Amino acid sequence: MTRLETTILKNLIHNESYMRKVLPFLKPQYFTDECEKTTYNLISDFITKYNKTPTNEALQISLQNSSLNEGIFKEAQELVTTLVLTEQSNPEWLLDETERFCKDKAVYNAILQSIGVMEGRDKNITKDGIPSLLQEALGVCFDASVGHDYFEDANTRYDFYNKAETRIPFDLDFFNKITQGGIPNKTLNIALAGTGVGKSLFMCHMAAGCIGQGKNVLYITLEMAEERIAERIDANLLNVDIDQLKNIPKTMFESRITKLNNKIHGKLIIKEYPTASAHVGHFKALLNELSLKRTFRPDIIFVDYLNICASSRFKPGGGVNSYTYIKAIAEELRGLAVEFNVPIMSATQTTRSGYSNTDVELTDTSESFGLPATADFMFALISTEELEKLNQIMVKQLKNRYNDPTLHKRFMIGIDRGKMRLFDLEPSAQRDIRDSGNDVDDAPDFNITKAFHKKDFSGIKL
Repeated sequence: MTRLETTILKNLIHNESYMRKVLPFLKPQYFTDECEKTTYNLISDFITKYNKTPTNEALQISLQNSSLNEGIFKEAQELVTTLVLTEQSNPEWLLDETERFCKDKAVYNAILQSIGVMEGRDKNITKDGIPSLLQEALGVCFDASVGHDYFEDANTRYDFYNKAETRIPFDLDFFNKITQGGIPNKTLNIALAGTGVGKSLFMCHMAAGCIGQGKNVLYITLEMAEERIAERIDANLLNVDIDQLKNIPKTMFESRITKLNNKIHGKLIIKEYPTASAHVGHFKALLNELSLKRTFRPDIIFVDYLNICASSRFKPGGGVNSYTYIKAIAEELRGLAVEFNVPIMSATQTTRSGYSNTDVELTDTSESFGLPATADFMFALISTEELEKLNQIMVKQLKNRYNDPTLHKRFMIGIDRGKMRLFDLEPSAQRDIRDSGNDVDDAPDFNITKAFHKKDFSGIKL
C-alpha cells in the first residue's frame, strides 16, 4: 500500500510546480518514519542550496556522503530507488491531501508538546502557552499568495482603493473627520490621559454610541467593577446624572431599560477581570465562549485599560523591563484585533510630567514608548481648571494611520461628567486654538476663556 508520505517525496523530486507550493509548509517533524525524515531532509537541503529538484542519482550520492548509521542508510537507499513517478496525480487532490497531512501532523505534534509542558518536561513554555500551540497547529494552511505583484495586480489594487472600508463611526464630528469616518477593523486605538481626566468616560460614551448604532460591543474592564461600567453607560443612555440613578424607582428603571432595549439593536457584554491577571489568551477564550454560549460576536472591543493587562508571552517581574512588557501587551492586543477582525479601543496613562502638561506629546506615554509605536491611532485628552469650568476637554492627535494627523490636530469637545457624555461644540469653540488645523481662522495664541459650548443632549428620548 502506498503511503502518502512516499507520494509527497516522489512529487517533491519530479513535480517542480508542486514542490514550489508545498515545500515552505512541510517540516521534518511531520515525517514520523526516520528513513522518510532523512530522505526529506536530503531533498530539502538540495533544493535550498541549488534551487532545483534533485535527481535520484544526486540523492544517492548525498546519502553516501552522509554519516548515517548502517540501518537507516540501507533503508533510505532502498526508498530513494523507489521514488519514481510513474503517473501524475490530480494536482488539486495532491495539494489538498498534502495540506491535510500537514494539519494532522501539526496538531498531533502540538498535543505531544502540550503533554510535555503539563508533565514539566518542556521548560521553555508555560501552561498558559498551550492554547497558542494548539491554535498555531490548527491554523496551518497553504497560502497560495506569495505577495503583491505591482504590475500584474494593478487592477486588484485599484479595486482596493475604491472599496468602502468597514468602519465604526464616532458620534463626534471631529473624530469622524480625523479618522475619515471612524475606526476600521484590525486596529488598535489608544486614548492617552492623566488620572481622572476621562479615559474610561470616553470609552463608556463610545460604547454607548456603538450599541446605539446597532453594533455588538464587548467591554473588558480590569480597573472598575462590571456594575460600575454599566452604571456609567446607564447614565449616558438614560440621560440621568450618575449620582441620581439610585433614586429612580425600580419600576421606572425597568421601564426605561425595556424601552431602550426596543430601540437599540446592539448588544453590550461587560466582563471584569482582576487587575493585571488577564491577557489575550483569556480574551480569546472569552470570545470563543461568547460565540458558543450566546452566539455573540463583537463588532468592537474595549479594554479598560492596556497597562493593567497581563502579557501572554512574558511574566511580570521576570527580568522583563516595562518597555518590553507594555509593548508586548500592545502587540498582543493588536494581534487579537487582526485575528477577530475587529477594532480595539483602549487607553493608557500619561507620565507624571505629562499629567500637568497642557500640550501632551507621544513622549508623555507612561511606562513604554513601544505602545505608541504599535498603535494605529492615538490621541490625548487634555483637561485644565479653565476647561473644567467650561465643561470642555481638548483632544490632540498624537498618531494617526487613517488620515493626515496635522488636519484638526487639536480640537475641543464638550463633556458632561454627570451624564458620562461627550458632545460636539459650536464651530466658534474651535477658534483661538494654536496649530489646530481646523477650518476656522487660527489666532496666534490659545485663549481658553473665549471658547464656549452648547448643551445639546439630543440623545435617545425615553
